[in-house]
Amino acid sequence: MLSQNLISEATHLTRAGHLVEATALLQRMLRGESASEPSASTARGAPARLEPPTIDVTASVVEEKESRRATRVSPAPLQRFDRLKDFPGLNLRGQMTRAPPATTDIAPEGTRFIAGTFRSANGSRSYKLFVPSRSQEKPLPLVVMLHGCTQSPDDFAAGTRMNFLAEERNCFVVYPEQPSGANQAKCWNWFRTGDQQRYGGEPSLIAGITRQVMRDYPIDPKRVYVAGLSAGGAAAAIMAATYADLYAAVGIHSGLACGAASDLPSAFVAMRQGGGSKNADGGPPVPAIVFHGDRDATVHPNNGDRIVEQSVKAAGLKVKVSGGRVPHGHAYTRTNLADADGRVVSEHWNVHGAGHAWSGGSPAGSYTDPRGPDATREMLRFFLGHSLPG
Repeated sequence: MLSQNLISEATHLTRAGHLVEATALLQRMLRGESASEPSASTARGAPARLEPPTIDVTASVVEEKESRRATRVSPAPLQRFDRLKDFPGLNLRGQMTRAPPATTDIAPEGTRFIAGTFRSANGSRSYKLFVPSRSQEKPLPLVVMLHGCTQSPDDFAAGTRMNFLAEERNCFVVYPEQPSGANQAKCWNWFRTGDQQRYGGEPSLIAGITRQVMRDYPIDPKRVYVAGLSAGGAAAAIMAATYADLYAAVGIHSGLACGAASDLPSAFVAMRQGGGSKNADGGPPVPAIVFHGDRDATVHPNNGDRIVEQSVKAAGLKVKVSGGRVPHGHAYTRTNLADADGRVVSEHWNVHGAGHAWSGGSPAGSYTDPRGPDATREMLRFFLGHSLPG
């Protein structure tokens, strides 16, 4: 574990603008090296080579620049934090060299996938909305899907195939888009305290998109859900914690709990070791379904446990553990927590041997693992079993 004085030192470096040095310090300590012992590269006079552990944090925080330390040799170029293809633990299909997905991989024929924009005093965000072919029958459920870093609504829709399942179950799906202007790698800024609050920052924009779609289309207000992957999963956890009156259930894939981090140093700790959690508005917890690979080298699998802890407060819950295996794919363990009435309030899918990728996803999209259980189908099943009371 990192000591408090090391975290304080890294925080001081960050606030002073020495972001590269702060990150290098944290990475040395996470490898078990002493803060006073330079790495092999720094001993030779070259700046420490950064090894970003995640697609979720550093793109908007750490800029490419030379070390302030004097050196007699030409410094080796630092890795840019948007070079996700070089990150450890990200050996699945990535975004950097991919062609845009084909239209037929994004949505089924006879449906619509249309662009929109939401604007408010807190800013604006674009989004894509899936409209099912039977959208005029009655008020329908809405699923809000938050993409991961470097992804787009089209890419995320193709990888999860949520639109195809939504057509089967007759649901709307909206995909808010994080622009590179808000985060260099298009990550949702889950680790900033200003983006963990109701009525402000990115949560207010995502909630605004949700309500705009609810106003403009026949949406059942009791059956609105939010889900995401990685940085999007962390953002989905924040939405459940800050807008429990808006979302009936949440799906979090390879993400972190709300409040797991408040700055760059704590974000590194959370991703490497697992972060804490908080229930931001103090309201009732939102039912949650969580997917996490136990070989995830980007976001530690312990974070899945923290999310479940955040989503469940009631005592006396009944625990049911079951397991299975996808034919020619990953084994998994599913842990269900149910209340006295038998209502499942939490599902935790631990996918054995899986890394940082959407379980059961399509190779048409980035960061997917087709060998896992179908997270999209299971999330939608879980969602439609829950609705807001009253």
